[in-house]
Amino acid sequence: MSGLDGLDNWSAKVRLMQENWIGKSRGLQFGFERCDGGEAIEVYTTRPDTLMGASFVGISPDHPIAKELEKSSPEVAAFVAECRKGGTTEEAIETAEKLGYDTGIRVKHPLNPDWELPVWIANFILMDYGTGAIFACPAHDQRDLDFCRKYDLPVLNAFFMPDDAAPVANEALVPAKSEKVRWVDHFAGLTEATGEEAINATVDFAEQAGWGEGVTKFRLRDWGLSRQRYWGCPIPVVHCADCGVVPEKKENLPIALPYDEDGKAIDFSVPGNPLDRHPSWRNCASPACGKPAQRETDTMDTFVDSSWYFARFTAPHAETPTDLEEAAYWMNVDQYIGGVEHAILHLLYSRFFARAMNICGHLPDSAKEPFDALFTQGMVTHAIYKSTENVFHKDTDWNSNDSNARLPAYSKSTYYYPEEVELRDGRAFLKEGGAEVTVIPSAKMSKSKNNVVDPLSIISAYGADTARWFVLSDSPPERHGEWTASGPEAAYKHLNRVWKLCDKIAAMEPGAAGQGDEELLREMHKAIRDVTLGVESFGFNASIARLYAFTNALAKSKAGQAAQKQAIMVLAQLMSPMTPHLSEDIWAHQGGTGLITTAPWPVADEAMLVEASVTLPIQINGKRLGEITGAADLDKAEVEKLALAHEAVQKALNGGAPKKVIVVPGRIVNVVA
Repeated sequence: MSGLDGLDNWSAKVRLMQENWIGKSRGLQFGFERCDGGEAIEVYTTRPDTLMGASFVGISPDHPIAKELEKSSPEVAAFVAECRKGGTTEEAIETAEKLGYDTGIRVKHPLNPDWELPVWIANFILMDYGTGAIFACPAHDQRDLDFCRKYDLPVLNAFFMPDDAAPVANEALVPAKSEKVRWVDHFAGLTEATGEEAINATVDFAEQAGWGEGVTKFRLRDWGLSRQRYWGCPIPVVHCADCGVVPEKKENLPIALPYDEDGKAIDFSVPGNPLDRHPSWRNCASPACGKPAQRETDTMDTFVDSSWYFARFTAPHAETPTDLEEAAYWMNVDQYIGGVEHAILHLLYSRFFARAMNICGHLPDSAKEPFDALFTQGMVTHAIYKSTENVFHKDTDWNSNDSNARLPAYSKSTYYYPEEVELRDGRAFLKEGGAEVTVIPSAKMSKSKNNVVDPLSIISAYGADTARWFVLSDSPPERHGEWTASGPEAAYKHLNRVWKLCDKIAAMEPGAAGQGDEELLREMHKAIRDVTLGVESFGFNASIARLYAFTNALAKSKAGQAAQKQAIMVLAQLMSPMTPHLSEDIWAHQGGTGLITTAPWPVADEAMLVEASVTLPIQINGKRLGEITGAADLDKAEVEKLALAHEAVQKALNGGAPKKVIVVPGRIVNVVA
């Protein structure tokens, strides 16, 4: 974990995610006594200090209680089956819709036996960390709050809100553990303390009272890398009745997957691992004693391959995993670009592999950390269209005075593709049947939510360059960008405008004179500088914004043919990373030599970046009323003199002297009348 401290060119978010995943945490483990006399539900929490904000007890769909309930309840069985379809990564859990099922079980609060809490099965609780059960404190945990708002469960503050904070509504109050807060009748006698102090005081209180125990848990878990499927690298071990599990001989490596069986393609339609049904591949001789044995049919998780491929790339034809001399020359990876969803998977595994390969002599010491710089791009998002059906307990007592008895057991959602929906006045209706559906404004495109737009449909309608231009122009690449129907259309119109501009310039008479050549070329060199900086810093949206401005300047220019041709060819070069096809067409249309991709990238002339003159806006009492233009090297006194001589300033002063004149060189002049 200490290696994270040296990854200065990684995002703080990813480093924190890995630190939390690797690191240890101290918390409290205790049991909630069941009101029905069943075995107590053990929970582990790293924030026991918020126990007085408990709203419910949540258990994993794989918790023993949930598994026991699903044996006798088809409703529970259906719900947990739905939960198990979802992903188990941090990113998948955070972005998934929160689903819950009220088991009907109630437990007693350890500090007040008259206070009963419901037990819910929740899809965001994992069985393989802690005890697979939690107590939820929605006022101070966003995931718990989202769940409680959905199912109308109470939200109780464990500490006082800051004076400038709004009451908890849709955003949980989550102060850092190092921040001091004021407590609402804290049971350990605290009035004001940091989170760390309160956690330690709570653990001590629970241990002294005998109902809880301070426990240190490590988040890092073993990685089960075997998979029961055909695709993947075979695990090179053999099962021998006499010798046990033995490694395959080195000269027999690598173990290749079988491609056919008796001249027929392998049948993947039958459930189970097809390698188990391939006797000619599975049956082999023991590498140790030579007797009949069976090859291991499990294959490795594909994450094994992706955890060290970058090292293999340094010497792809070597007989050994790597060539140490080549690895020392090529490693490390200078810049890695990938999704944040790999923060605690691929990016973490790769760091482990690099260290192990260093210990085994396959990587030099300098490559213990394989990726020098990391950039995590955002996701393309789209609205979600869904309908929700409430599923109730079969034995719901509709005449009961208990309002909780009439709450749905869980909600079942159906998702619709964008093309199945018609939008009217901000509302969504199914094209077939006309039923209104719920609109979730913007979320990551996901096959499970059907909020995906087929890129082929965009490409067939507008072309690949349009799709690329829109995605890169919409927002900074590290943020999520929302896909809208109007976005590609607007991008398409702009690129058509660029082509028409190219066509117009190509038709100009060679050597045709004009006015403003130097002004246009100055704009060109400023565009070269700004676009280059944007591309090199992943600010593609900023580069495209500058290209829009340069296109406008070129379209309005009255410069001669030579200057306009030079400008349009440079524009094509600057656009080529975003629109390679259109850029090549422009380049060819203007008579460029070879391909634009092989032409040197344009370099800004520093002399052309120096402004000969500058225009400064004039504000009088905070309101812009005019502007002045003068040499760029005018000193403050000369700028002030020009501003005070301006007609608008003279009128505002009405013969009087200004109270104050503030000159910000190169930016603005403020006059206080």
